[in-house]
Amino acid sequence: MSKSYIAIDWGSTNLRAWLYLDGVLADTRQSEAGVTRLNGRTPEQVFHEVTGPWRRHGAPVIMAGMVGSNAGWISVPYLPCPTSLSSLAGRLTRVEQAAPLAAWIIPGISIISDNNCNVMRGEETQLLGAYRTQPSSLYLMPGTHSKWVRVDDGVINDFRTVMTGELHHLLIKQSLIGVGLTEQRPNPAVFRQGMEQGFAQSNILRCLFEIRAAHVLGQLDKSAVSEWLSGLLIGNEVAQMRRDWNIAKGETVTVIGNPQLAARYQQALEYADLHHRLLDGDETFQAGIRSIINELE
Repeated sequence: MSKSYIAIDWGSTNLRAWLYLDGVLADTRQSEAGVTRLNGRTPEQVFHEVTGPWRRHGAPVIMAGMVGSNAGWISVPYLPCPTSLSSLAGRLTRVEQAAPLAAWIIPGISIISDNNCNVMRGEETQLLGAYRTQPSSLYLMPGTHSKWVRVDDGVINDFRTVMTGELHHLLIKQSLIGVGLTEQRPNPAVFRQGMEQGFAQSNILRCLFEIRAAHVLGQLDKSAVSEWLSGLLIGNEVAQMRRDWNIAKGETVTVIGNPQLAARYQQALEYADLHHRLLDGDETFQAGIRSIINELE
């Protein structure tokens, strides 16, 4: 396979595509046509709309994300853990409907055990790029559904999903906690207070209504409720994962994500006496795609 290729990150709500010619980024495209937002179009139609301007190059296409889910274009089977990251390139699924372009979808990864049933799609590509860039035994991928991943010599042995981002959104937008709030503003001091409570409490369910009561009673600024809730949830997530996985003090956690969200998790990791380093999510995705392209040659 040539060093000219198209990389597509196709999730539930968005699609992003990159055109590389002779290994150099030549163009990018973005669309809100995630697999749950096709607005009456088929995935095939969206694919040809996005790649149409690039078709003349005849570049092969590598896709990752929810495009391979049962709600996407083609249902691509998960690879069960333990899974070697180097095996991804050999387990791609060809998409015949993408003709005249040659296109493949990267498989997701699953795990089934007595106390853990989990899946990921898209993150495996970031993990591949991250491991090629910065080998680590423990990765944290903050987001709507945060992923914690254990890797041993390039093999994913275990991973967990924590719905911190989605829970924050639901509580602010659709629960009593968000009723009567003013515009939310950054407040690092309030975030830290919430984070410390998240560490201190083994069960944060009772704390949630107290957030509502605090701003009703004037003890918490109505513009800082989101910050307090963010701190509470992130602090509790890090505290619980440190305990559940017996993460030793001083262990290094490699964080993959955008710098703004990662900075919040970095505060919690520091509070937990865990070392951390940051890798950019987009860069690791691109590195993962490049690795697959190189292995397919």
